[in-house]
Amino acid sequence: MSNKNPTNNKPNNLTYAAAGVDIDMGNTMIENIKPYIRSTKRVGADAEIGGFGGLFDLKAAGFTDPILVAANDGVGTKLKIAIEIGIHNTVGIDLVAMCVNDLIVQGAEPLFFLDYFATGKLDATQGAEIVSGIAIGCQQANAALIGGETAEMPGMYANGDYDLAGFAVGAVERNSLLPSKDLTEGDVILGLSSSGVHSNGFSLVRQIVKQSGLKWNDPAPFNPKINLGEALLTPTRIYVKSLLPIIQNYKGIKALAHITGGGFPENIPRILPLLFVLKLIFLLLMCRQYFHGLPKKVKYKKQKCYEHSIVVLVWLLL
Repeated sequence: MSNKNPTNNKPNNLTYAAAGVDIDMGNTMIENIKPYIRSTKRVGADAEIGGFGGLFDLKAAGFTDPILVAANDGVGTKLKIAIEIGIHNTVGIDLVAMCVNDLIVQGAEPLFFLDYFATGKLDATQGAEIVSGIAIGCQQANAALIGGETAEMPGMYANGDYDLAGFAVGAVERNSLLPSKDLTEGDVILGLSSSGVHSNGFSLVRQIVKQSGLKWNDPAPFNPKINLGEALLTPTRIYVKSLLPIIQNYKGIKALAHITGGGFPENIPRILPLLFVLKLIFLLLMCRQYFHGLPKKVKYKKQKCYEHSIVVLVWLLL
């Protein structure tokens, strides 16, 4: 009995490349990023890739009774600005910052980092630019980039779009974990300023810019020396090298709060004991600086600045 289905007689010409996945492009990107990855080498990790998993030697790093602290995060819609103006070498710094700043506020030294880069169509040059920023962030945090994943997924993203996720692991000696339990009335509160809007609240920022009629290549209202897009892409400040020596050598720091999504109302209570009330008096908000000069037609609630990391990134309780 003959097979009457003509499709069964046709050779299958489908390939991975025909489906939209360019393995050669992926291999090219891997070769391009190897120098960036090696630049993050530190004690405990050789920053070489190619194995099934990254390795880290806690003993070589000098820990005796460590607790591991892990964090993961993304960059959010700040990526839309990077994509629209074609600057990709700063968002990797943001990616590292959003993760390692969550580690340092618990007293943990960042040890290693892994990234996830997803796009609809892989561009090796663009990908290498992104990883170069990740490497800079890892250098600033003294964290080894020990692995990652590049996912080319046709049909999942609009042309040119991509997304990033980061994963950081740090360690702290058991008796140095923050916050401590001895917060008391009269403790001194200090705030460390941010480098800008950081990586939270960009859905609101983008709407404000849209409502104002400004373009990314217009002079920034708060800093006319550079254009608006570049100003808003200022990388999130990484506080590891500023804070870690103080945490390790000065035992007076009781708690640290990383001010990100949710701002002061949602992040500061995470470090406070139950029923502990904290009063903050704000004399000046950077929020005023960053939205100064916008057309009067732009309407935004100033109290929303408290809900994003526009003002202060880290609070220290001493």
